[in-house]
Amino acid sequence: MAEIERLLAERGLHSVCQSAHCPNLGECFGQGVATFLILGDVCTRHCRFCAIGSDRTPSPPDPSEPGRLVDAVGALDLRYVVITSVTRDDLPLGGAEQFAACIEKLRQNAPTVKVEVLTPDFGGNPHALDLVLSTGPDVFNHNLETVPALYPEVRPEADYQRSLEVLRRAAAFGANATSGRQTPQSHRIFTKSGIMVGLGETRDQVLAVFDDLHGVGCELLTIGQYLAPSPRHHPVVEYVTPEQFKWYREEALGRGFRHVASAPFVRSSYHARDALTLG
Repeated sequence: MAEIERLLAERGLHSVCQSAHCPNLGECFGQGVATFLILGDVCTRHCRFCAIGSDRTPSPPDPSEPGRLVDAVGALDLRYVVITSVTRDDLPLGGAEQFAACIEKLRQNAPTVKVEVLTPDFGGNPHALDLVLSTGPDVFNHNLETVPALYPEVRPEADYQRSLEVLRRAAAFGANATSGRQTPQSHRIFTKSGIMVGLGETRDQVLAVFDDLHGVGCELLTIGQYLAPSPRHHPVVEYVTPEQFKWYREEALGRGFRHVASAPFVRSSYHARDALTLG
């Protein structure tokens, strides 16, 4: 774990494992796995569940970041890479160009590495989304995070329907990628999303989210317990039992999802490679 932290620090890279205070940090770092956080570690939004700092005017994207990321992937001998970012509403395409540059750099220098991206909504800009998808990630992930009724309180600057449209467009693009007319790799792109529970949602609201996700073509799903990063964040309303997580998984699988990870410490990129392998 200390070796990975040193390597990331030397290359000026961030991991969401550190910035978001992930409870699985020790396990994942101990296995030589890290989720890279690009476009800095300051977000332009103020979601009440997230530990990442916010500012309306973060630093501009660093053009050397994709090269440093690829260098770190090689040094760590990774076979599955997850790339995520803060939300950058200050940028015309929301930082989509940096996602695309990172994927392209990986394809050029580490063609056998599987790549998953966990993106923001890019403000609903279809051109930004298509730019990322056209570089051929293996998995496109965009989290709904919670049920729509809680968006005004938990994700005030996000929009549930906009996020669903991002996933719908990604799923349609990914399903057609094997035709060779969209991605240079001509491979299928799986679409993934995740939610937290324990924020005050009801079971019926969670099941409605499952229906919405499956309805737009999402195939891979993560469900985890919300843990408040600090007293200033949204409080934990409920600690969901392991039995309830198991029930959610069975309900989701029954709706047709290909792979569902559902447990208290599950996070978007936790054991991410399993979803692709089993999916």
